[in-house]
Amino acid sequence: MTLMTYVYLIIGLVLLVAGAEVLVRGAAKLAAQFGIPPLIIGLTVVAFGTSAPETAVSVQAAMNGSGDLAIGNVIGSNIANILLILGVTALVAPLIVSRQLIRLDVPIMIGASLVVYALAWDGSLSRLDGALLFTGIVAYTLFLIISSRKDKGSQDDEFAKEFGLNEPVKPYAWVINLGLIIVGLVLLVTGSNFLVDSAVTLARVLGISELVIGLTVVAIGTSLPELATSIMAAIKGERDIAVGNIVGSNIFNLLCVLGLASMISPEAIKVAANALAFDFPVMIAVAVACLPIFFAGYRINRWEGLLFVAYYVAYTAYLVLSSTGKPFAEVFGDAMLGYVLPLTAVTLVVIAGRAWHKQKA
Repeated sequence: MTLMTYVYLIIGLVLLVAGAEVLVRGAAKLAAQFGIPPLIIGLTVVAFGTSAPETAVSVQAAMNGSGDLAIGNVIGSNIANILLILGVTALVAPLIVSRQLIRLDVPIMIGASLVVYALAWDGSLSRLDGALLFTGIVAYTLFLIISSRKDKGSQDDEFAKEFGLNEPVKPYAWVINLGLIIVGLVLLVTGSNFLVDSAVTLARVLGISELVIGLTVVAIGTSLPELATSIMAAIKGERDIAVGNIVGSNIFNLLCVLGLASMISPEAIKVAANALAFDFPVMIAVAVACLPIFFAGYRINRWEGLLFVAYYVAYTAYLVLSSTGKPFAEVFGDAMLGYVLPLTAVTLVVIAGRAWHKQKA
């Protein structure tokens, strides 16, 4: 039983990643055939498609009544995206951070994190909460489209090259692209079913909560596309794209994924007390930490990447210890929230302050 659970878990992850890739390719080319500019395709179809695994899993979990899994998937993915994926990518090559990202996207990510936390403070996310969050992602996408028109030409070329939108259109190509969309959706739905069912079974077999499974196994699994994209971007020298990809993914996870899951769920999604007490604050702290790190030189150095990875290891260790009921877990968690995170925050503020004074000099 346990072996097949792991097999189904892996199958689910593979189907999710493959489904997202096929869906994005088919939808992007079909949209191009209808005359939609590559820039609009990149900011809508592609952006939503890269969050398709998280969306499929969280929506499926919410519909099955596994609210902890849905919440854990989003929180865990956002924490893993910054600490693990950006950390590992920065170890591969120091990352460049654009000024727009610091001035606009990172503050939006922090704001979205705080809004979700505030909405979840009463212990649940209702359909109204979900509608508010989804309205936020629609507004954010429209703003991106409008503001990006200033650099429309270069971005059009970039998206067109990435997804082959300038290739000659073959006869009945729309049928093939429509077929890719259908196949992608089928793979996503099937993969999410496999992943959610196996994750719930795994939690029961191991005697740990669905929240912890969502925060770790499921979160890392659904973040694999972002990991591959960011590392490949860093290797190719497109180191600013790697950072933007992660920040954008986090915003979509909070507003789109949780928004859709809350709206589609048969009842309000319950938010566990320990998630409100620990996991949400960690997610917000990680988002806030991006500002001083990104601002200090507009880059993420290897030592900062190592710091991110070390924090993720510590966070995961806490989850494992707390799930097994180890008495050390509570002390470890209190130390992280009460001493390590604040001390790091002060250090980052000092570093950012010195960088700001250096630029003014």
